[in-house]
Amino acid sequence: MDTLADAAPGSLTTAKAQASAVANAPSSAAAAFFDLDKTIISRSSALAFAPSFYRHGLISRIQAARGAYAQLVFRIGGADHRRMERIKEQLTKLCRGWPADRVREIVTTHLAETIGPIIYAEARRLLDSHRSAGRDVFIVSTSGEEMVNPIGLMLGACGVIATRMRLADGHYTGEMEFYAYGEAKAVRMRQLAAERGYDLNSCFAYSDSATDLPMLEAVGHPHAVNPDRALRRVATERGWPVLTFAERAGLQANAAHRAG
Repeated sequence: MDTLADAAPGSLTTAKAQASAVANAPSSAAAAFFDLDKTIISRSSALAFAPSFYRHGLISRIQAARGAYAQLVFRIGGADHRRMERIKEQLTKLCRGWPADRVREIVTTHLAETIGPIIYAEARRLLDSHRSAGRDVFIVSTSGEEMVNPIGLMLGACGVIATRMRLADGHYTGEMEFYAYGEAKAVRMRQLAAERGYDLNSCFAYSDSATDLPMLEAVGHPHAVNPDRALRRVATERGWPVLTFAERAGLQANAAHRAG
């Protein structure tokens, strides 16, 4: 697997150097796969909408407060496998009975104010660089399709890989049809590569978490972004580029991007 000249293996790479490198890399039959939480945005996308769900009556004040606390824990400590399993159990119970159309409406209505300010500017530039180089861009997230699809549209992605909840009469049953986590992300990426003719050795992937190792290992150009301790160790051992994103794109930048 080739390593980009401007992204020294195992080193801390600037976002601008990385954007330049991806723009100059071969792009035929290739795609870029981006994790969402703490990779493109600074927080958990699912928990970010808790205040909006509260205002629209889907959750109680106590549940909204718990969501705010969980968001703080996620931002400080990330989400290892144990924490992800606990979040999965809590969210599936919480959303049981919710009308899916109502969730999509709330997410779409509050998308700009909720997600716009927490997008990393470095991630935005990197997404743009991949698209400019002719690569398809996918958002790969454990959050639900009802949240990830609108975010993908905002960011100009050509598709998403996201968790899909089971529905009955248009309402969530509290069960999952597809859980976009761990190896399941990599399986779907390989399916997309087969369907669309991508050469995975020429593809890129970006994530912050060691739980996404299968996703990163599936491509020829894996990158660690704001990595947790376990992923940083693996990236260093394997000579993967390590990126640090900190700058927020902000609402104005997002509005200008959409207008352009």
